Amino acid sequence: MSEDKKELIKEALAQTMKQARGEQSLFKFCSENDIPLSVVSEAERALKDPQLTTIFKLAEAYGLTPAEFVEKLV
Repeated sequence: MSEDKKELIKEALAQTMKQARGEQSLFKFCSENDIPLSVVSEAERALKDPQLTTIFKLAEAYGLTPAEFVEKLV
């Protein structure tokens, strides 16, 4: 996969995560869902892409299935 495609995916993920979290504070979201703040923060800023297990945790935290969460990226 090209670096350009990877960057587009990270940007789409960042935008989707921010929208799904809504107005809830990053700290509260991470605390309530047992997800490291650094992981969410870096993903929401498109600096890193989270591991697959984290994607599953994020989907659950947003009240979505992993498939629904990934569908929102496109």
